[in-house]
Amino acid sequence: MRTIPSTLTRVIAVAAVVALGSAFHGAANAQQKLTTVRAAYVPAATWLPAWVAKDKGIFEKHGLDVSLTSVQNLSLLPGPVGRQFEFAASTAPDLLKAVAGGLDVVATAGEAIETKTNPVMQLIVRKDSGIKGPKDLKGKVIATPTLGAVMHSATLYWLKKNGVDPSSVRGIEVPFPNMGDQLKAGSVDAAEGLVPFTTAMLAAGNVSLGDPMMAVGDEVIFPFWISSGSWARANMPTIKAWIAALTETKEYMDAHPKETREVLGKYSHLPPAIVQNVPLPTYRFTIKPEEMAVWVDVLTELGQLPTPVDKSKLVVTVQ
Repeated sequence: MRTIPSTLTRVIAVAAVVALGSAFHGAANAQQKLTTVRAAYVPAATWLPAWVAKDKGIFEKHGLDVSLTSVQNLSLLPGPVGRQFEFAASTAPDLLKAVAGGLDVVATAGEAIETKTNPVMQLIVRKDSGIKGPKDLKGKVIATPTLGAVMHSATLYWLKKNGVDPSSVRGIEVPFPNMGDQLKAGSVDAAEGLVPFTTAMLAAGNVSLGDPMMAVGDEVIFPFWISSGSWARANMPTIKAWIAALTETKEYMDAHPKETREVLGKYSHLPPAIVQNVPLPTYRFTIKPEEMAVWVDVLTELGQLPTPVDKSKLVVTVQ
């Protein structure tokens, strides 16, 4: 039996150690490449792509270790961004009012857009109300999920563009699930509905006056993702990975509708019948400064911004 020279034995041993060390090092690097990201959302279909990306491992594929936290009121989210969350759900009025109040928050990624062909919002009235258009709403009571938020701001802007003084209507806060009952009881004259609640209200015999959001533009940024300004400017690769992961997720959703609806049910806890039939928003994950700038004009015209904001500093993102 031939023996291997001791020198060659040592070479083989060293090579084995190096190879083993490289394997462990590579595994460690693979773990280190996952960037921890904390994100906050509200439990609505608007945020479905993030749920699917989490559930199907698409965030991890793009180097992100994402934890998702459900909250009930996104208007409160600009405050904890940068301390509790890297990304948080928001809308233009919430972001702009936070910036006007001195917070360093910016839009970093898109989520859903409102379009004429796929409206998410509708203003609903009773069929026998006699209300046929905006001018008939003078002196009326309008149910809104949140006063001063995006849907009510859009409604007030729609009224103003149609020659109605926004101060001539009274808004009261009503949760989406209760709007149909409030309409039926006559406690409110109109309701700012969102799918799937609009589907139920229309099925009950009420009628739609249209989508007030379309007064803002033909294609309107609706909810989107915000971050701390200082964090965003220092973490552009993470923002790029976030947008890329959500974009790939949308492709997965289009190709796997059944699995997508299953994830919707898992995170939203909606009844199965609604999960299978609720219309989904139009999703787009890039965001442009001009999409925020138009909302600056809207809120300024409505007198809702306490101080001016710099339109050029509202968005920090990658395209």
